[in-house]
Amino acid sequence: MKKRQKGKGLTPRAEDFSAWYNEVVQQAELADYSPVRGSMVIRPWGYGIWEKMQRALDDMFKATGHQNAYFPLLIPMSFIEREKEHVEGFKPELAVVTHAGGKELDEAYVIRPTSETIIYSMYAKWVQSYRDLPVLLNQWANVMRWELRTRLFLRTAEFLWQEGHTAHATESEAEEEARTILGVYRTFMEDWMAMPAITGLKSEAEKFAGAVRSYACEALMQDGKALQAGTSHMLGQNFARQFGLTFQSEEGREEYAWNTSWGVSTRLVGGLVMTHGDDVGVVLPPKLAPTQVVVLPIGRSDDQWAVVAEKARRIEAELNDRGIRALADQRRHLSPGAKFFEWERKGVPLRIEIGPRDVERGEVVVVRRVSGEGEARKESMSEAAALGGIENRLAALQRRLLDAARARRDAATYRGEVSSTDELGDLLNEGAGFVYSGWSGDPGVEDRVKNETRATIRVIPSREFRSDTAPTRCVGGGGANMEVVWARAY
Repeated sequence: MKKRQKGKGLTPRAEDFSAWYNEVVQQAELADYSPVRGSMVIRPWGYGIWEKMQRALDDMFKATGHQNAYFPLLIPMSFIEREKEHVEGFKPELAVVTHAGGKELDEAYVIRPTSETIIYSMYAKWVQSYRDLPVLLNQWANVMRWELRTRLFLRTAEFLWQEGHTAHATESEAEEEARTILGVYRTFMEDWMAMPAITGLKSEAEKFAGAVRSYACEALMQDGKALQAGTSHMLGQNFARQFGLTFQSEEGREEYAWNTSWGVSTRLVGGLVMTHGDDVGVVLPPKLAPTQVVVLPIGRSDDQWAVVAEKARRIEAELNDRGIRALADQRRHLSPGAKFFEWERKGVPLRIEIGPRDVERGEVVVVRRVSGEGEARKESMSEAAALGGIENRLAALQRRLLDAARARRDAATYRGEVSSTDELGDLLNEGAGFVYSGWSGDPGVEDRVKNETRATIRVIPSREFRSDTAPTRCVGGGGANMEVVWARAY
């Protein structure tokens, strides 16, 4: 497909969602392709969104007792190989360093795909007694997984993330930790991203390599595909046994610690785009917008420009003093239309336009990036009314985006008896996103569904997401032992 030129209209989502996504990410200046195969450059606007995500999540982690630390980028290959299931799960994606300082290394190093091995080797040095537990650490870092098929933000060879790693004295404490973090992620996705997620347990085939149990937040994008937006893993004692992470219990016994790991990554930025974007460009929830209000002075002559520019600076300063992220766009070399186009493409929630006549009348024009039913997108009003109502307008937009995303998800969710893989495939082909069905628990059925429909079990849903009436028939035939949620996924 021929690429559209910068500044041209986007491919409509209904025509080609994938092309739309790639175009909007680049034209909104979120990210670009790098010279390194499969990697991306995150541009300031995209990184600004990630920074807002970081700060919100970091506060939530610290509120639940976690601290930040940092561990090395390079991990000895022998560490990776100690946990058999772990190494088999990551082996195809490993980037290996064999030479440094002009010489071949005695032992190869792996550029971290995830840090369980090196972190638990350090915990083994630090933990001696039950009094040293729990250890609740998180790190913000980059990781590398040598992906063959990549897409900006969603799947790249190198990406940014946070990875939490904890050690506990008991299985119940570790299980509680994994579920607590799952709840933190879901709260963040709904309250900050306005992206509703369903939560639940991963099947054995879909769980993290080396985990006992994996939990996930799954969100539904506008094209009906699921996005695994965050995961939390109960690792049991697997890594503790491999790295000698033991402690003396209160009763004086030597026991292995219980571990968890959990993470979200810059793929959340891609999820934000696919959840809320429209055929104009990105639509940002106000809580995560680097700029919440852009102020545009409009004047032709030098005299007009001096007046409107000064008014824009004053409004910018007042809003920033109130904790609202505002920016006065003072670029004179761009036409008003070009500025409108740019800021709408980037998804700024509110725009305030100020012309010479507006200044004379004590008015401004307020433009919403998206408007609700029965709500004007563009309004002229007094400056006092406009500035006084900014917080309420931003909060209303945040709620509206969540409500709209939840309504889309629910409309694309099918609940009911599904008695064959053909029926499941038909539902997906006809527009269903999440399909609830019964499952016997047989991995053979899971494989058959995946091969025949390209759908996977996204989660065995948590209690609050289960159907009121549990299905009784397995999608592969026969009786069902549980309810599961299927979807095609990124």
